[in-house]
Amino acid sequence: MIEKTIAILGSTGSVGQQTVEVAADLGVKTEVLAASRDVKTMESQARLLKPRTCVMENEDAAKELKIKLADTGITVLGGHTALLEAAACPAADVVFNSVGGSAGLEPTLAALKAGKRIGLANKESIVMAGEIVNRTKKECGGEIIPVDSEHSAIFQCLNGRSGAEISRILLTASGGPFFGMSRREMEGITPERALAHPTWKMGSKITIDSATLMNKGFEVIEAVHLFDVLPDTVEVVVHRESIIHSMVEYTDNAVLAQLSVPDMRLCAQYAMTYPERVPGLMGRLDLTALGKLTFFKPDFENFPLLALAYDCIKAGGIIPAALVAADEAAVEAFIAGKIGFTAISDVVSEAISRIKNIPSPTIGDILAAAKEARGIASGIVGKQGVTVAF
Repeated sequence: MIEKTIAILGSTGSVGQQTVEVAADLGVKTEVLAASRDVKTMESQARLLKPRTCVMENEDAAKELKIKLADTGITVLGGHTALLEAAACPAADVVFNSVGGSAGLEPTLAALKAGKRIGLANKESIVMAGEIVNRTKKECGGEIIPVDSEHSAIFQCLNGRSGAEISRILLTASGGPFFGMSRREMEGITPERALAHPTWKMGSKITIDSATLMNKGFEVIEAVHLFDVLPDTVEVVVHRESIIHSMVEYTDNAVLAQLSVPDMRLCAQYAMTYPERVPGLMGRLDLTALGKLTFFKPDFENFPLLALAYDCIKAGGIIPAALVAADEAAVEAFIAGKIGFTAISDVVSEAISRIKNIPSPTIGDILAAAKEARGIASGIVGKQGVTVAF
């Protein structure tokens, strides 16, 4: 049994559910579970892990859960303030933040202000406000252990070494379900096709982002902030097998890679047990069964959001936050059938071009920029004026 106490935010999402599996398998004491509105999943998790407190950000969901857990003695709280209090939970040694999208920023900051170790699966926190997150971490004595498979791999390959020794970070990408297709070939892609990721089982938003390579663009920005490197130090490599989760090339040209079967439970477990390693639920890697590992350069022309992400991190300021929000609006419009697949990048690019940058922004500037970019992107979608017929 691991002698740590944890809190899991976003426990009912894809990564959150896998984190719960790991906690149950290792017998880790769970103080708090928090989610938005999925009462059925939360009830099941609460009965499995027996936390002291469950939080539902949606007030109506909290009322329903309270009734369902009336026989357990578990305290049920509702609302956004309760979520932020859960992020700063005094009894938790590790706070897992698996809250989806830009909504994860405030919980990340709340946990770091409380000096917590965060198992971070919410990349938007770093993308939107990387400098503020890092400053808060340093000032308040917090710690970030990445839970994204790629950044967990980089973290493991670095093993405490400094950025001055890094020549390149080789960030691997599966290439998504439309690898090798031209922009014209992708014009008629439906949400159903885009949601069929070749390797990972994820939520709908991140799955669409993986199909457009926007998710990989976010990961480039995340790597810059997490590992204190320049944008051009991060190189994306398409690796279809998703066995090498990322690599680090050092200044002597030695390359260290982290390999495993594609299983997010490994990343969650490593953040939970770090610096120790223990047996878990993950399968063993059989390289002879694979036979080969392949690598390709990314297609910046037909997947322009990856190139846009590099431009945004180089611009800095409020632009990365605007990128996150504009993409959220565009992906929502695509899933709703309001725009086509290739229009996602058109909407995002147009929205970003209309944002006036603010260097060295405050958290208020960042949140305002996200709101403005979402509004601009939604307006662009509205002016297209038709529902796409798939």
